[in-house]
Amino acid sequence: MLFSMMTLVKSEKEAPFSRNNMPTPSDPDTDQRVLILSPGDNVMVAVAEIEAGESLAVEGRRLKTAVRLPMGHKLARRNIRAGEKILKYGTSIGSATRDIAAGEHVHTHNMKSDYLPTYAREGEKSYVGQH
Repeated sequence: MLFSMMTLVKSEKEAPFSRNNMPTPSDPDTDQRVLILSPGDNVMVAVAEIEAGESLAVEGRRLKTAVRLPMGHKLARRNIRAGEKILKYGTSIGSATRDIAAGEHVHTHNMKSDYLPTYAREGEKSYVGQH
């Protein structure tokens, strides 16, 4: 059975990732709105919504977002070549279907799962996974 954070946490003080208690990256030169889950990852996760055009500090570099990134979505930590494995949690979660620039949103429009079919929204390619 799944429970939401709201049903399990009685107060914000107990919440593992409340606004005042968000995880911070090990690198002080990285914006706190993104989280690098493992040192070898080539993607990072937005822990807050990031608007299009915002500039983010990532490991001492400035990256500009082209689109709005919802919380929980991935963005490229560095340039990723077409065909390269997408690394999150220190392991491959799929492959890039085209070149992805550092700071770019990483999702079904530019990556595919190596394990499960990847489907897109209506009006986009209907199937991106393996055949």
